[in-house]
Amino acid sequence: MKDTKSRSIHRLKIIKGQIEGLEKQIENDAYCMDILTQSLAIQKSLASLNKMVLENHLRTHVAHMMAHGDAEKAVAELTQLYELNNIRGK
Repeated sequence: MKDTKSRSIHRLKIIKGQIEGLEKQIENDAYCMDILTQSLAIQKSLASLNKMVLENHLRTHVAHMMAHGDAEKAVAELTQLYELNNIRGK
């Protein structure tokens, strides 16, 4: 968990820098494709962070729930996360 925490904070600092760069691009009327490229890079960075946190959650909290007879709670959490990730805007 400690390693995951430090890695997560490191990634967040990188993402913060990416967002600041995106803000400057928009303020300076950068080329649209450059803005989109930066925005997509930020989304990929966030997805990578999400994957790392999810892996940690599965290895620690979900494993603990399963080992202690609380499988329903684990399934409910993961189902809720799945639904949140797959909601489509109109």
